[in-house]
Amino acid sequence: MSQLKRIASSTLTALVLGALCAGASLADQAVEKGQSAAQAKSSPADAVVRVNGKPITRLELDRSMKIMLTQSRAQILPTELKKAQEGVLEQLTNSELLYQAAQEVEMKELDQQVKRQIEENRKRYASEVEFEAALAAVDMTRKELEEFTRRDVAINNMLEKRLGEKIEIGDNEAKNFYDDNKSKYFDKKESVRASHILIGLASGATEEAKKEAREKAQALQKRAQAGEDFAKLAQEASTCPSKAKGGDLGVFGKGDMVVTFEKAAWALKPGEISEVVETQFGFHVIKLTDRIAPKTEKYDEVKEKIVDYLKKEKIRSQVPALIKELREKAKIEKV
Repeated sequence: MSQLKRIASSTLTALVLGALCAGASLADQAVEKGQSAAQAKSSPADAVVRVNGKPITRLELDRSMKIMLTQSRAQILPTELKKAQEGVLEQLTNSELLYQAAQEVEMKELDQQVKRQIEENRKRYASEVEFEAALAAVDMTRKELEEFTRRDVAINNMLEKRLGEKIEIGDNEAKNFYDDNKSKYFDKKESVRASHILIGLASGATEEAKKEAREKAQALQKRAQAGEDFAKLAQEASTCPSKAKGGDLGVFGKGDMVVTFEKAAWALKPGEISEVVETQFGFHVIKLTDRIAPKTEKYDEVKEKIVDYLKKEKIRSQVPALIKELREKAKIEKV
């Protein structure tokens, strides 16, 4: 049902945090290559566009470009960079217009919402060091992340109030969605829940490094089999971000994991621990924590989520018209 909980965000926190897990060095190079001589000499604090007098700076544009390039995982030719940059600048402009509109709406508990959102995103990382490194990869400070998150939450609150309050989802509409999408969203196939300890390997690791990693995983497997707390072992030794949750990978079905990992996990009974399993990521020790029988979720069980999803989809469909309206009233100056 996670698909039914999403609404596209307005280029800010979702865009930024989606890229924090990836390295940004190639994106750095692409951004640098795409700069003109005049841009290269300009200060990061220089405005590239003003939206009702509010500047969007060279730093913001370059950072958003870097994030976009990192997320795309695709090679963009230097000749295509100018067009990509124009697209990112348009997104930033739209986002600024929406944020300015959001500032006209009274919002209660905004600080608490921002704090909760940042904490949720922080949980994606195994440690504070990893989180700080991810922020540094996109030239972002904690204070800037907080501001990005504040803007994102404020925009979504505004959209809910300005557009969402006019939207009603009837029971027939929700039931029709359920019937039309039962096999896609609501027929749950058999799944399992597992935790793992990963001793990761860098790409191109030497045979000696592989031997050391395998031996370390084997030693951890023996300790787990002997009865030591699996979650504590994962927190102590795993190189996967899931270590923060004791190695818990959550629930997954067949086809969700790489083949060798999947075969090993599905061969276990709840509570059992696997032998060391090798994948392209390194060496794993797996513990199966649950096996979940197939079931079909009943309409009454998911009605609330369906209504929420359909409402957000309707809000999202109206955002382009709102942006058009805001643009017509705005003073947008390219510098």
